[in-house]
Amino acid sequence: MRAEGLGEELIKDCEQIMISELSEYHRQLKVQYEEHITLLKNTYDSQLEEGVTVDDESRAIHESQLQLMKHEFSSSGHGKFSEYSTTESSDDVGKQDLDELSDEDEPYFFDTEELFNDCNGTSSSMILGSDDNNSKGWPCENHNHSADAANMHTGTVQSDHVTYPHIQRRKRLPEPTEKEKYVSLWSVIKDNVGKDLTRVCLPVYFNEPLSSLQKCCEELEYSYLLDRAYEYGKMGNSLMRILNVAAFAVSGYACCDGRLCKPFNPLLGETYEADYPEKGIRFFSEKVSHHPMLIACHCEGKGWKFWGDSNLRSKFWGRSIQLDPVGTLTLEFDDGEVFQWNKVTTTIYNLILGKVYCDHHGTMNIRGNCQYSCKLKFKEQSLLDRNPRQVQGFVEDCEGAKIAALRGKWDDSMYYAEGDAMFRTNDSRSPENASLLWRRSKPPDNPTRYNLSSFAITLNELTPELQEKLPPTDSRLRPDQRYLENGEYEKANAEKQRLEKRQRMSRKLQQDGWKPRWFQIDSETGTYRYVGGYWEAREKMNWDGCPHIFSETLVDNNVTSCS
Repeated sequence: MRAEGLGEELIKDCEQIMISELSEYHRQLKVQYEEHITLLKNTYDSQLEEGVTVDDESRAIHESQLQLMKHEFSSSGHGKFSEYSTTESSDDVGKQDLDELSDEDEPYFFDTEELFNDCNGTSSSMILGSDDNNSKGWPCENHNHSADAANMHTGTVQSDHVTYPHIQRRKRLPEPTEKEKYVSLWSVIKDNVGKDLTRVCLPVYFNEPLSSLQKCCEELEYSYLLDRAYEYGKMGNSLMRILNVAAFAVSGYACCDGRLCKPFNPLLGETYEADYPEKGIRFFSEKVSHHPMLIACHCEGKGWKFWGDSNLRSKFWGRSIQLDPVGTLTLEFDDGEVFQWNKVTTTIYNLILGKVYCDHHGTMNIRGNCQYSCKLKFKEQSLLDRNPRQVQGFVEDCEGAKIAALRGKWDDSMYYAEGDAMFRTNDSRSPENASLLWRRSKPPDNPTRYNLSSFAITLNELTPELQEKLPPTDSRLRPDQRYLENGEYEKANAEKQRLEKRQRMSRKLQQDGWKPRWFQIDSETGTYRYVGGYWEAREKMNWDGCPHIFSETLVDNNVTSCS
């Protein structure tokens, strides 16, 4: 700060804020340590009272462990504040009543702290007070920031009661074979003034090596939240079930952070499968319509199914593009409980000048058919917003009573607390009764210019064993996307132009009665539902009726037979 020429008075104020933050962090950590030690001691004493025989040697070991834990707290990095975060001062915080939550409100959201992070081997389940949760029969919430990243590569179980196999996935993209060219978006728009922009082929440099079908699967990165919700429901804890469903609905937006390139627009009939035994899920998606552009997806997990179709209505405002999603997402558990919600609006800013970034804003209503529903508000970022990307909401029962509150950031984490005490505070720090629901995984060790997450890096992976099993419509076999991933930009650009010329045939195919291969419209809901048969065809390696949509020539009878 001195190097930047800031005054001593401002530096001292900042230092005082840090000291205050660290003192509070130390206090809460100390309370948690003392509670944990007390719990161990009480358990030990109760065993003695119940007549359990404990020899002198065991007693001495136990006593030494308690003393060691106390000593570790005073001498370890906790006492030295090895990790900390700063927040806004309470003078900048406004009051917000949850009862009057609306799209026009501008509530204050706490700056999500690392208050409950793991520190020097202390598990987040202990810091979050999972001992209290376990006394209520709740599963331990031990999915922390670093654990998720480890699970990605090692196949570590993500459900408290299920063991999943170990699957080795790639951790980086191939090294590019060519030097990438810089292309200005403004130059593309300027050179096509007066033309039909729907017929303008954008250079491949504006794409990332993923298709929109794969982007749908990317929202299942934190599917362990649905596994956890299923387990809570089995134990009769409906409140924790919907809280985890709400966290899952928010977590799907975390992958958008720093992603400045657009995914490939799939060809009509293009498909994508994702089989992740280490996560316990199987995902499948297909482009079912070209005009309007619709993508349908279906995913099966442990005790739940997730499906939906999506379309985007875009509005161009000169310097920004507003994307309004159309379509309903449905989550159904095996016990019959169903949740449905719609996605919020996404706006991409600074297309012409400045740093491009996206923001999600609007209200998401998660409608349940049983006891609870949830309402979440994604706060729209203002020009001078010092605390952006915030989400807050509440869970209400069938009578409209507010049971629990949620708060966090769509690119970082979500917390919850029973009641609405979380919103009735002037303190910029997170309230002591807040518990962590979800935290975003760490970025990969080998980041790409596309800012892909560790999970996203695995989506387009193609091994020889997998290639033998895929249908000719799978996105992994799309040549321009594969060339882009390999850094062969000239070939990728040429293939993209070739395939987009073929894409213009899609309108005629639809007019001639083309139908999706694996999905059909539900007459009751009007949404596309998976009709089944894909994984059975995959097992038999029988792809009759699926056209080679990426080949140089496309025989008409192959296309019509796919309907």
